[in-house]
Amino acid sequence: MKKALPIGVENFEDLITNDYYYVDKTLFIKELLDLKGKVNLFTRPRRFGKTLNLSMLRYFFEDTGDAAVNAHNRALFEGMKIMAQGEEYTGQMGRYPVINLTLKSAKQGTADSAFYKLRGEIADEFVRHKGLLESGRLSETDRELYRRIMEGKADGDAYTGALKFLSRCFYEVTGQKTVILIDEYDVPLENAYFRGFYGEMVDFIHALFEAGLKTNDCLQFAVITGCLRISRESIFNGLNHLNIVSVLDKKYSEHFGFTEPEVLNAMKDYGVEHRFETMKEWYDGYTFGVTEVYNPWSVIKFLYDLYTDAEAFPRPYWINTSSNDIIKDLIARAARETKEQIEGLLQKKTLDIQLHEEITYEDMHGSGENLWNFLYFTGYLTKESDYYKESSVWIRARIPNTEVKTIYQNTILNWFKNRIKKQDFRDLYRAMEEGDAEKMTEILSGQLFGTISFYDSAENFYHGFLTGILSQSEDYIVKSNRESGNGRSDIMVKSPSLRGRSFILEVKVSATIDDLEEDAERALRQIEEKRYREELRTEGYRRTDCYGIAFYRKDCEVRGETAGKTHPANK
Repeated sequence: MKKALPIGVENFEDLITNDYYYVDKTLFIKELLDLKGKVNLFTRPRRFGKTLNLSMLRYFFEDTGDAAVNAHNRALFEGMKIMAQGEEYTGQMGRYPVINLTLKSAKQGTADSAFYKLRGEIADEFVRHKGLLESGRLSETDRELYRRIMEGKADGDAYTGALKFLSRCFYEVTGQKTVILIDEYDVPLENAYFRGFYGEMVDFIHALFEAGLKTNDCLQFAVITGCLRISRESIFNGLNHLNIVSVLDKKYSEHFGFTEPEVLNAMKDYGVEHRFETMKEWYDGYTFGVTEVYNPWSVIKFLYDLYTDAEAFPRPYWINTSSNDIIKDLIARAARETKEQIEGLLQKKTLDIQLHEEITYEDMHGSGENLWNFLYFTGYLTKESDYYKESSVWIRARIPNTEVKTIYQNTILNWFKNRIKKQDFRDLYRAMEEGDAEKMTEILSGQLFGTISFYDSAENFYHGFLTGILSQSEDYIVKSNRESGNGRSDIMVKSPSLRGRSFILEVKVSATIDDLEEDAERALRQIEEKRYREELRTEGYRRTDCYGIAFYRKDCEVRGETAGKTHPANK
């Protein structure tokens, strides 16, 4: 029996005790102890193993106060790489109180709801350690404050000071300093930015961190994870001991995400190594420091599908697990230059970006560079190479893989559909009805100029472009035949009444702009040669007009035939 794959399992104990498949990342602990950072911020894209790694740290370092539980936690690491590193490291097991706080669920629509959720997360951690109340070593004042926080009845300042207060309680009871683990610290910030209460959330997180991480004498060390490195001035003000480890750093580079040998080993374990090239094309492509990294969520999901069907198709698993609001915002606001840059990236070109690691969500639209930086640090772009210029670090960025490319393409198509819903295309239908191929060319070319194109799947793009526009009419039914693959015309447009008009449109994609006219004529001839009209005649339509349309990038050419007469676009 092969081990079950840990889809959505982010608790280390659950993963090990239930014998899920685990890619051993315990040497992360060794590097953390070797480098001795006091407050460590790890920034990685969503779903790259941050939560599981923090859970691993908790079970390794935490002294629960119960010898049996501590022994159980130690047994979780039997046979793992950290256990072979010697007493210097294993001697740190079960030694410290641990505060484990996740902010990833603070995605509510209002400020009140988001802050209620955050206070609840803090209260839950106090509940987890409520044994401190029974120790007899806390003053009555501290016991009362502890109860109010735990029961959700304390004031706001008590919650922003909660990390520091709980650390002090631990020190007074155990004599040990506390390890603080904070997961996905920037999720509430991103949510608040898009929901309209960003300033309030910045103030809360800043106060929480300042007390817990800057002025906390009872802190052993802290590990924070997130997607972005938010500016020191807004969140980490005064944390001079903050050690930031981003996707640029060579340190810790192999601990988040899967390396290629790890992916190959997993595929061999499940007997699907023959699908490695597909796995690589779709889910590889990230570079952390100098390490080649695969998206671990997508690798596990694809392995899960391959487990039941070794020939399963790859899918964009990441699109539904990571917030795509930044991509949506980019496309919705894109000016002409930005649209051209996106098109270039979709054609596998690179984009030179000057890196700015300290940014805020409010900076996102301050310049194009800020927006590209957001996309890089959140995993929608990756580094192909880097260089130093004018006292700054620059990277040549590209889209990492087919999965992320699909996210761009789907987002662009959804944006286009929403955009054309707001437009009136009666002029296009009037031109079709009047046989005015020249007017059709003008209208379609104008729409092409305003959209974002991707040319590697050009026929599908242009087909979707055309059916999307034509579908805006309430007077006609639009039928796409491309998916059927049964030798029918590309698009049929027909009135609900058999006495009304009907149209056939055939689409070609030209190799060069000089081929447009000939390809449009060829598309028109194909309608006649393959007798595409017959289907509509059989249905009972009395009149069917035909159009051949050729596209080349942002240009198109239309040729039409109505009542036996050919209508070129250029008369």
